[in-house]
Amino acid sequence: MTDRPSNHPTGLIDKCISSIAKGAQDALTELYNLTKGAVYAYALSVTKNVQDAEDVLHDTFVTIYQKAHQYKSHSKPMAWILTIAKNLCYQRFRQQGRFCDMPDEQLERYFVANTQLSADDRLTILACLQKLTDQERQIVVLHAVSGLKHREIAKLMELPLSTVLSKYKRTIAKLKSILSEENQ
Repeated sequence: MTDRPSNHPTGLIDKCISSIAKGAQDALTELYNLTKGAVYAYALSVTKNVQDAEDVLHDTFVTIYQKAHQYKSHSKPMAWILTIAKNLCYQRFRQQGRFCDMPDEQLERYFVANTQLSADDRLTILACLQKLTDQERQIVVLHAVSGLKHREIAKLMELPLSTVLSKYKRTIAKLKSILSEENQ
């Protein structure tokens, strides 16, 4: 296995986590700027609630700061970060007993006003939240927005790789169909 250059996003993320473990405060800011979109998109895809997703985003970076010394680099820092976010989502779910869904109109207004996400990310996330099942939405967001590989998604979601691959393929086809219907 070859090391990725440190200027590659994965290399930068690894370097940030290592620096955080050594006490570098500015590394947390850099890590946040590199990964906030992916963490937020994942949290929102699970919680379907803007406030909960923002809380999970915040708590994820607090946890990273506290546990950076425990991180073992296997060139998969996003998998580690998103596992923290996943655990926080489900911890929040257990504490609340359930998530309160936000009406689609309110969610859409939030995304239109959110400058942290690109226009493409906003459209992708909105389409995912409105048209897909929870599992389909998570798989697409983890791959398309967060950049995880299918095998990393399978491990994170505790699903067989073949299931993730087939669901991703079917979900992309479903989204294409939805988008083509809307464009007619």
